Amino acid sequence: MLALKRIVTVAVMVYLLLAVLFVLTPAVRTSVMGMGSGLSALEQERSFYYTLFLIGAGLLALHLITENLDSVLLRRSVSQHENKINELKAKLYDQQQRAVPPVGVPSARTIDGRVNTEHTTVHPTQSQAAGTASLTENRTSDHLPQPTFPQSDPSLTNTPPAERPPLA
Repeated sequence: MLALKRIVTVAVMVYLLLAVLFVLTPAVRTSVMGMGSGLSALEQERSFYYTLFLIGAGLLALHLITENLDSVLLRRSVSQHENKINELKAKLYDQQQRAVPPVGVPSARTIDGRVNTEHTTVHPTQSQAAGTASLTENRTSDHLPQPTFPQSDPSLTNTPPAERPPLA
């Protein structure tokens, strides 16, 4: 497909150069128009431009068809590669989920909500053992950590001025 596209592009370039040469140089145009039947000069010129137009329209149509076909093939190829990447990511995620069990879930449920029948030992973090929460996490009623989002962090400049702490 790439070779056909290049051949058509070269043919269009050559056609454009010849068309510009014929249109801008009257001597070349009259000599090319004279190679044909014994029509009058006006009929030869009309026939010449009509033929030039038909060749140009044919090359334009061929160029548009090859460009669109190449574009469709490239989009299909990209889509296939993206699907392959997504499949590989899913396989990798599944392998990682099987290899690493969830770390210290304090409830009797797993991450996906199923009831865990095995009893796992929960090892508290240093902040949990000391009874304090770190600055980067909030605790909910079921004692699961939740991160502090930048929108609710008063030390950032994207918060309204009333919520910002005074500068010392």
